[in-house]
Amino acid sequence: MNIELLKKICKIPGAPGFEQRVREFLIQELEGVVDEILLDPMGNLIAIREGSDDNRVMVAAHMDEIGFITTHIDDQGMVKFHPLGGFDPKTLTAQRVIIHGKKDVVGVMGCKPIHVMDATDRAKAMKLQDYFIDTGLSKTKLEKIISIGDPITRERELIEMGDCVNSKSLDNRVSVFILLETLKKLKGKKLPNTLYAVFTVQEEVGLRGAIAAASGVDPFFAINLDVTLAYDLPGAAPHEHVTKLGEGTAIKVLDGRTICDYRMVNYMKGIAKQKGIKNQLEVLPAGGTDTAGIQKHAIGGCIAGGISIPTRYLHQVIEMANKNDINESIDLLYHCLLNLGKFDWSFK
Repeated sequence: MNIELLKKICKIPGAPGFEQRVREFLIQELEGVVDEILLDPMGNLIAIREGSDDNRVMVAAHMDEIGFITTHIDDQGMVKFHPLGGFDPKTLTAQRVIIHGKKDVVGVMGCKPIHVMDATDRAKAMKLQDYFIDTGLSKTKLEKIISIGDPITRERELIEMGDCVNSKSLDNRVSVFILLETLKKLKGKKLPNTLYAVFTVQEEVGLRGAIAAASGVDPFFAINLDVTLAYDLPGAAPHEHVTKLGEGTAIKVLDGRTICDYRMVNYMKGIAKQKGIKNQLEVLPAGGTDTAGIQKHAIGGCIAGGISIPTRYLHQVIEMANKNDINESIDLLYHCLLNLGKFDWSFK
């Protein structure tokens, strides 16, 4: 497993609507790997491999990570912000962030010290509005570098921990990595369907890129790549796990926004069994992914499913995924794309 590549992909900043650095990196990595590289007006990166069948297959992985946008700089130089994506406020305590202005500026998430909180304050749950960003710079100096509307991302590097990787933004850079590695693995292979590998934008704020891309590509088949909840932790009942680390890649059955096509679920299960790929089924009661955007906005709909990567501590800077699960995800996607034409896709 190319840990250094995954580390680079996770580190590159790309808040929703500001994915350009990730996109530029991927364009370089894809040169010579695919037949054609396109950018749509919204910023989705579309890598195309020609196939022998007219039924297009779209595989998507979103490039964006949860982040913030600058809204105000007060007289002391403290920065206020608005979230881009979903945050649990308590996870912001004691974190560093990077404001991406004319140059990158590191800041820390600050809030009222516990030493001066009264009993009422201490009993309250923290809110996003309670935080500010302290860069150590005065308002005058800071305003020469950043301005209202500049994106902000979290600062944390990927490390290996036992059988796992741990980093910010595994949601969803691990899927970007999986799609990129699969495309490299497919180089020189004859594909049954023309493949549109789409690295989408703005998933974290409403599946916006996938909706636009699906309308343009109009796939017959769709496979979305994203992380999913691994709540295999102390205190969790077995039925609450959703997935477990180390139990293989996850085949999506449903999430809060989509019910996957049973034909695609059965196809993935069959491929996994045939190729000896360790897997588990994902039934996620809440939340959603680009799967829904593609399924609903392909013209006339499409046969959609998802490959999900079990991940602990989602939307924190310590997201954790198992290296074997990641490799199993690459293998499942690779074999699914090579064998689409061998399955009976009729309704029965």
